Amino acid sequence: MIQNYEDFKDAILNLTGINLHSYKERQMKRRIDSLIKKNSYLDYNSYVSALKQESQLYNEFINYLTINVSEFFRNPSQWDVLEKEIIPYLLSHSSHLKIWSAACSTGDEPYSLVMLLSKFLPLSQIKILATDIDKDILEKAQIGLYNEKSIASVPNFFKEKYFEKTGESFKIKDEIKKCVNFQSHDLLKESYPMQCDLIVCRNVLIYFTEEAKIQIYKKFNQALKPGGILFVGSTEQIIMSHRYGFSPMKTFFYKKMTTI
Repeated sequence: MIQNYEDFKDAILNLTGINLHSYKERQMKRRIDSLIKKNSYLDYNSYVSALKQESQLYNEFINYLTINVSEFFRNPSQWDVLEKEIIPYLLSHSSHLKIWSAACSTGDEPYSLVMLLSKFLPLSQIKILATDIDKDILEKAQIGLYNEKSIASVPNFFKEKYFEKTGESFKIKDEIKKCVNFQSHDLLKESYPMQCDLIVCRNVLIYFTEEAKIQIYKKFNQALKPGGILFVGSTEQIIMSHRYGFSPMKTFFYKKMTTI
């Protein structure tokens, strides 16, 4: 019998493998309570029972839980820094960059990375690993179909070159899609890819507890090459980044200085 939110978190861990204990409770509980009310369930117990029986409800819950909000070239000024300073720095050390877009959502971010890198390298040399915990979202990312709002910040040159208009939507061309390898991945419990030159993980860690973030920062440090870069979101500046072996290179960009 699920009597409270603590019981609910345990039940969801058993059912989905997602550890809600590592998410900020106030924010996540509010989101979940709102979803339960929207679906007209009276309590956690009845909702979990329904999740076990109805696949559509289960998929809605997973999508809602994983907070899939994304857009191409989100916060354009940060992409300017990436283009003008970070990528040239990385390419000065290696022409074959290993890049990981973590918690990539609907693919806007890794596809943006490919387009930006195409200014420096031929597409045949660009490979991005893009991961997310939500398998349904990864399927949408692989299809690569977006609305006008999602691509609002895409430079016109890229819109004309790499998108095809399909009705009211825009589909990213296969030549860009081929550069991205989408995989399912849980930041909290699965091993990380190693020897990365650049890790991009933006607007996700704000939902985790401080304890979970500390562990993720440590794992990001270990996943990067010496001198590699971690690119975080606009509300995710790392306080006392040296504790995790990083040094600020630019706002929202952190260079790995030591392995921890």
